[in-house]
Amino acid sequence: MVRYSLNNKNLLVKFEMTELDHHVSRAIREEIDEILMTKSVKNIIFDFKNINFMDSSGIGVIIGRYKKISSDKGTVSVININPRVKKVFDLSGMNKIINVCSSYEEALSSL
Repeated sequence: MVRYSLNNKNLLVKFEMTELDHHVSRAIREEIDEILMTKSVKNIIFDFKNINFMDSSGIGVIIGRYKKISSDKGTVSVININPRVKKVFDLSGMNKIINVCSSYEEALSSL
């Protein structure tokens, strides 16, 4: 469902499913929070390559992790976001607080 990798306090969250919705959001939120509690994470990069739909619970996953990370002066970025999901980011205002980057390298250089 989701793959995680940690590199120099940067957590990469790679979604392997196509929808980030209420069916999967709770489990993903709990997995990420467990990683944040047990590992040293400063920044999170969400890879949206496979995501073509996101509902309000998906927005909640991203915003909730942003609140946790930003309180420790970290940043949250998203990469490989398609135009449909980008529209959700824009309409929700997330694009004002979350870095939207085209690649993992760009996200790393923006930290």
